[in-house]
Amino acid sequence: MRRTAGKNNWACFLLILAGIVLGGFIGQLASGSKGFYWLGFGQSFGFESPIVLNLGIFILSFGLSIRITIASILGILLALIIYRFL
Repeated sequence: MRRTAGKNNWACFLLILAGIVLGGFIGQLASGSKGFYWLGFGQSFGFESPIVLNLGIFILSFGLSIRITIASILGILLALIIYRFL
């Protein structure tokens, strides 16, 4: 892979993460409105219930669930556009 001069991969990661969070928040707010309800459409995937490992004195539980909405995808695209112009 070619490394671009002056571009920071951490900045790209943080912008994408912010786009996901803000997009998810906007999608959740817009799901109750009349005109922008489509922003809240999405799919959830992950574990239905947490996986539990019981070792007697140590109990470890692991769970992961991700919800991707149209608004979070738009947030990612906007973050990538902003990163391109930085």
